[in-house]
Amino acid sequence: MEMIYKKYEFNQVAVEAKFFYVENGVSECQAIFHLLDKEKNFAEQYRTLFNAYQIFFASELSGFTPVFKRYFLSDAANQQSYITDNQGAVSIVQQAPLDGSKVALWLYCQTNMKLLDRSEGVTSVLHGSYEHHWTGGRNISSGDSAQQTRTLLENYQLQLQRKELSISDNCIRTWFFVQNVDVNYRGVVEARKKYFETIGLNPSTHYIASTGIEGRVGDAAALVQFDAYAVGGLQPGQQRYLYAPTHLNPTYEYGVTFERGVCVVYGDRSHLFISGTASIDNRGEIVAVHDITKQTMRMLENVETLLCEGGARWNQVMSAIVYIRDIADYTTVKQLLEESLSDIPKVIVCAPVCRPGWLIEMECIAIIPNGNPEFPCL
Repeated sequence: MEMIYKKYEFNQVAVEAKFFYVENGVSECQAIFHLLDKEKNFAEQYRTLFNAYQIFFASELSGFTPVFKRYFLSDAANQQSYITDNQGAVSIVQQAPLDGSKVALWLYCQTNMKLLDRSEGVTSVLHGSYEHHWTGGRNISSGDSAQQTRTLLENYQLQLQRKELSISDNCIRTWFFVQNVDVNYRGVVEARKKYFETIGLNPSTHYIASTGIEGRVGDAAALVQFDAYAVGGLQPGQQRYLYAPTHLNPTYEYGVTFERGVCVVYGDRSHLFISGTASIDNRGEIVAVHDITKQTMRMLENVETLLCEGGARWNQVMSAIVYIRDIADYTTVKQLLEESLSDIPKVIVCAPVCRPGWLIEMECIAIIPNGNPEFPCL
């Protein structure tokens, strides 16, 4: 097994990619695509980016299958209709890339995967004992944020049940993108908590690693967009939740219901999904109010503590997404992240965090070559 970070440039598009190579098994790649020519209109930027994606895939990703993509747009209402790459689990969200471009792309792909389904909003793949089900871009247009959240979760449960799976047993990761998060997040929190109670998710069992963050879609009536990842074929003991109690408190102590992170253990590796993590302490309080530099450093410390609990280091992170509230903080944040996370594909976007006092948040995915031979390999 080998992990390699690479940089490419294709026709004014910079690509940061992290590869986890496995000689006889599933290799993995995550990549972030950044526009270098930021003067073009959106249609031209999207064509340039998608062309670079096609070149990158043809030249560097032979044998890989794309399992998930997320496009970050600067103005979804005027741009979403241009996105023609919408087959399978493709998430499109207004979270403006803060490098000045109108669009960026996060890509996750794997080798040796048998494609089971690539319908609208869903990519399902199979290898060995495991089915992987990625869902992207789910939203509805009726009701308030609580009603939309409840319906999205009910529909997702039905989607999994058709595959003889469930949210409580098989869902690894969720994302909730909330329009006007300062107003509408409360409805998401309340609806999620109530629905989770009906399916047996509570402080005595477990919740799900998650991000709840500002995000818009082209339809202004859609207040919540939902993305998710679930795995079929897991055995008891393959999911281990991460807490970092020296730095973070359980989320239910301040009224929300998600896990700080999860480590999914396979026979040949482990996947770590770190939830959206801000500058918080183990009492649930904001650390360094109004100070973007100190909040960024505390956020990184919190994420590092979660990674360490799962047995990972920064150089094993495959990708990171960083959300900041105030675009004026971009230069400061970019410099701090380049110093700390130089070999990690990452994108910094404008997306207010769920509590106004948090100026920054990040999430990431890591892979470590340590598994448990009692379980089948990925």
